[in-house]
Amino acid sequence: MLAGIKNRIEEYTLALTKIPSIVNSEGERNIAEFIHDKLFESPYFKENPDYLFYQHIENDKYQRKSVIALVRGTKGRDYSTDTVVLLGHIDTVGIEDYGALKELALNPEELQNALKNVELSAEVRKDLESGDWFFGRGIFDMKPGIAAHMALIEEAAKKPEELRGNLLFLGVPDEEANSAGMLAALKAVSILKEKYGLEYISVIDTDYMTQRYEGDEEKYIYIGTVGKLLPCFYIVGKETHVGQAFEGLDPNMLASELLMEINLSEELCDIADGESTVPPISLRQQDLKEGYSVQTAHSANLYFNYATHSQEPDEVLEKLKTKAIKAFSRVIERLNENYRIYCKNSSIPYRELPWKPKVLTYKELYDKVKEKIGDRLDEQIEQLKIDLLKDPEIDDRALSLRIVQLVQTLNPDKDPVVIIYYSPPYYPHVYVKGDTEKDKKLLNAVSNAVEKVKDKYPYKLTIKKFYPYISDLSYCRITEDEKIINSLIKNMPAWPDKYSLPVEDIRNLNVPVVNIGSFGKDAHKFTERVHKHFSFNVMPELLVLTVEELLNLV
Repeated sequence: MLAGIKNRIEEYTLALTKIPSIVNSEGERNIAEFIHDKLFESPYFKENPDYLFYQHIENDKYQRKSVIALVRGTKGRDYSTDTVVLLGHIDTVGIEDYGALKELALNPEELQNALKNVELSAEVRKDLESGDWFFGRGIFDMKPGIAAHMALIEEAAKKPEELRGNLLFLGVPDEEANSAGMLAALKAVSILKEKYGLEYISVIDTDYMTQRYEGDEEKYIYIGTVGKLLPCFYIVGKETHVGQAFEGLDPNMLASELLMEINLSEELCDIADGESTVPPISLRQQDLKEGYSVQTAHSANLYFNYATHSQEPDEVLEKLKTKAIKAFSRVIERLNENYRIYCKNSSIPYRELPWKPKVLTYKELYDKVKEKIGDRLDEQIEQLKIDLLKDPEIDDRALSLRIVQLVQTLNPDKDPVVIIYYSPPYYPHVYVKGDTEKDKKLLNAVSNAVEKVKDKYPYKLTIKKFYPYISDLSYCRITEDEKIINSLIKNMPAWPDKYSLPVEDIRNLNVPVVNIGSFGKDAHKFTERVHKHFSFNVMPELLVLTVEELLNLV
């Protein structure tokens, strides 16, 4: 298959790059139609039109859709059930960062000429002048990967009699935003499994791969992918007049202490197989007071990006609850110490302040209030959701916070408290441990592919366990443990009215994953570029060899 696809990948990459497909735009629909029409030129799909179709995103204002193509091999017997899924996203981020050059952002040839007159770093200038790179939006993230999958599907469709097993291509929109394309495509994955008796054995993504640090010379293949949670904290303090500062508890002080306890904490890095996630980092911190007054704030809110390799949502909640109790205790200790000094300096008697550390998960808060007021709680939550969802653009995080605020308002206990909950999105990690037959098969396939290629090209190829960037690969496997899923759902107020995942469809796929990507630099920057030789030669060879190993074609 390899000889037939290499010469097409560069051609397809340039053609795809020239089609605007910015996330949350009609361009995503247009590029899907281009890919569909190009694949439909194959006689195989004309003879088997049911094997090439669109999967639409329901109620999508841009009418976006995924392209799905199935090639069923007949080598050895009529049909094998083993199926390798080829995954890639067809959208890009925007082009505003190109400034005056944005009209050229999708035209690699003209852009490269124009960049010669732009002030660039020494590294970018060197790459530009070398002739070894293509520049442009999407030229790296991830039009070459889609091009490789298209060429591979076309080649397999020419000679299905030489293919033992099946290839299923998913070209999905919205990866750069909310993964709506992938989540919708999972429905088709489930239907195809039932209709044709497919046995999914792995997913191969071809999303971008780049340097991990300055001067990094290695080229990476990632088996597995990082996950992401968005833990949030609603902090209720006690208001007071600024002239009576010690009679209240400032939620901003508590929020700041929580930030210091959690933000970039190496203790919260998730280390698995010798690979560490980045530590949690804050994405928002704010008090919720409106306008100016000399009354301190009543409450505050902050949330963090929390990456995972092996930790599940229930485990993360417990870790963060411990951290929150520690931060709360430290604030109370500091308040009492400062109050003691203030009393001494003011010649007034000191009494220990009444605050006690109190930290609840959203489920604990909900259960506590439900016990007190019964069904009235659910009725009020439901009404609030109805009111909020009248605004179709309401942010998932804002809706989640409003629900938590409502439940706390109905809580008879008015003492200061920290409430931990999850907001969307949730990206499950995929940890390929090698403890299942499918895991072992993928690990062996990638290892053998790398072994065949490593001495052929001047690159150091390194296999790692977790693709380090959030991607649609997360929705290829999810835990079978209902207790873990329920812990997530019960602590995510937006579920299911504003946000949910098709858990059963993910479980119908439920396979190990690998990312074999093109190599480049500066994704999402105006200097985005792809390395021609690696991306149009080495990447497709690794892709084809891995598929051949998985489907026992070698």
